[in-house]
Amino acid sequence: MTFEELMDYAISHDCSDVHITQGTNLAVRRYGMLHILDERPTAEEAQDMIYTILTNEEIQKVESGLDVDVGRMIDNGVRIRANVYHQRNNLACSIRLLMAEIPEFEALGLPEVLKTLATANNGIILVTGPTGSGKTTTLSAIVDFINKNVAKHVITVEDPIEYIYPHNRAMIHQREIGRDVDSFSYALTSALREDPDIILVGEMRDFATISAAITAAETGHLVLSTLHTQSAAQTINRIIDGSPIEMQATIRAQFAHCIRGVISQQLLPTADGNGRVLTHEIMLGTSAIKSLILEDKIQMIPGAIASAGHVGMHTLNNDLTRLVGMGLITKKTAMDAAYDPNELEKLLGVTGNFGGGYL
Repeated sequence: MTFEELMDYAISHDCSDVHITQGTNLAVRRYGMLHILDERPTAEEAQDMIYTILTNEEIQKVESGLDVDVGRMIDNGVRIRANVYHQRNNLACSIRLLMAEIPEFEALGLPEVLKTLATANNGIILVTGPTGSGKTTTLSAIVDFINKNVAKHVITVEDPIEYIYPHNRAMIHQREIGRDVDSFSYALTSALREDPDIILVGEMRDFATISAAITAAETGHLVLSTLHTQSAAQTINRIIDGSPIEMQATIRAQFAHCIRGVISQQLLPTADGNGRVLTHEIMLGTSAIKSLILEDKIQMIPGAIASAGHVGMHTLNNDLTRLVGMGLITKKTAMDAAYDPNELEKLLGVTGNFGGGYL
């Protein structure tokens, strides 16, 4: 099997990821499940497959022992994100297949309230969730909506660049870590001198990046970013607890002031086994939420979200209940995904065949 044949197979079978490793079988991830293929390329064939997506400079880095992250458009018009690394003295590559076109909010199952967030003039919007939960796609949908609807200057900082945005109503400059700029924190600081309206930071990995993002939001910019957290409350704790102790009170106050919203999401297998569906928790930066953050009452945030459906908020359990009621996922899938299964059990019992959607 050639690299092109492997990609064609992955695309035709709706796979999200492909794994190539010297000394073992090829593998793909489909609807969240890993499948080991029968094909087992030789070490040389596996290396050739991996090198197909690398430049000569990147091959030199790999051969010197470094890991390499790349974003590429492959011959069949599909964009990929790949990480090339070493394991047990062999070369390996993990490839994420990106959607050919950036999907609309409705196609992703995202609520209309996110369109209001996307047109905010300043503040921070965070998309959170585990690896493979579609955070990048959600962020891309937000940027695409901005691009089509408002005349703004958007600067993205990514590692690597994934989706490409053609200029529409907005002007979008995309910077890649390692190619255009050295680090997220430096790019954020530099961006403030580049007349942006909106700054997208691929990931808030460290305190320097978090601090720079909050500063950008405080100085009148809209900042979009991601974190690997599973709920709004956990996201807030991660932001604050990840700061130096002497800075936590300041970061708490700054974050409470500038938070616009947190979208925590997961991708779950559908009940029929033929796809995945997005489930999410939406927290908005209302005065009530800001007060809870300032008063360090983070444990009360899930209750505040659950009681504010009228303004567009809902908990993960609210959304899981909706998806079970619509028959899109099984109860077992919902229970496995819930971070509070006891509460979900009660909600499912009370709501019965609850269905419907979000406005």
